[in-house]
Amino acid sequence: MTAPVSPPSAEQAPSADSLMSVTSLTKHFPVTRGIIFRHRVGLVRSVDDVSFEVTRGETLGIVGESGCGKTTTARMLVRLLEPTAGQIIFDGRDITHLRAGAMRPLRREVQMIFQDPYSSLNPRHTVGAIVGAPWRLQKVKTEQGTKRSVQELLELVGLNPEHYNRYPHEFSGGQRQRIGIARTLALRPKLIVADEPVSALDVSIQAQVINLLADLQDELGLTYVIIAHDLSVIRHICDRVAVMYLGNLVELASRDELYERPRHPYTVALMSAVPRPEPVPRTGEGRKERRGRIRLTGDVPSPLNPPPACRFHTRCWKAQEVCRTVPPPLEELAPGHVVACHFPENTPQPA
Repeated sequence: MTAPVSPPSAEQAPSADSLMSVTSLTKHFPVTRGIIFRHRVGLVRSVDDVSFEVTRGETLGIVGESGCGKTTTARMLVRLLEPTAGQIIFDGRDITHLRAGAMRPLRREVQMIFQDPYSSLNPRHTVGAIVGAPWRLQKVKTEQGTKRSVQELLELVGLNPEHYNRYPHEFSGGQRQRIGIARTLALRPKLIVADEPVSALDVSIQAQVINLLADLQDELGLTYVIIAHDLSVIRHICDRVAVMYLGNLVELASRDELYERPRHPYTVALMSAVPRPEPVPRTGEGRKERRGRIRLTGDVPSPLNPPPACRFHTRCWKAQEVCRTVPPPLEELAPGHVVACHFPENTPQPA
């Protein structure tokens, strides 16, 4: 497992083994009104001041509730969305505001696995045309020809090479996701951003796809950024985990450290909701003893008008006046474990 690395600050240069460094990444979507004369009436603060590093060969997981900015962050990393502010350094090069022409050669090194295996594949194209599209678009000639190279990729992801001439509707959801993974691997990228790669699949198929991604990482030396809301999936495959809430990064730590000692109250609440497979002991009265489940009150605030200072204070059971007035800085409370909270959990508090 790769050693944990603290998120870079604006003054701190990326480490030597850093493949991608993200500093103060921000994305705001304007809200407009009017048909002819459109004017802006607000901003959706989808991602606000997010910073982290991705080291070579590791798997970084990003988790959080729906609408917290995970997918928006993923699309900015692969430059499908233009950042409003911040900086993205990939392999020593600033790609934050590269134009499409300048970004085109870098598409070979940064690829994305999409969430829905049904809509991400063109139903009019055969599997051979879909998987071979990256070579055609990048004008790359393979040594053994396109057909033979596609068949090798299909075999690599666990599909039959004879499926070269079939269409996507002839496959199941898990097989379609394997086709998408094969297309992603065609150019041998350095970094793969996977946006909830198993959330649209049956539970019985999820483990197969996750194990496939892990095997491909060991075999090809890949680096992953995996977006997910299933904490069990993240725990199985990721080396480090970043937790987002309402566009902010609230905690970042190694997998074992985060699951054993979560510090941010929001992370603690997420961990309490994870189902446990062991049987629940019974009390003397014959009733099952239930473990402590933290139920957050209220709804997630709107990103159009997020709460001031700490955005979690409207639902936090530890919130005090300082949480409503002073934004908590992202501080390192343990080696490689950074938290943005004035009153973190699992931390000795001074008298």
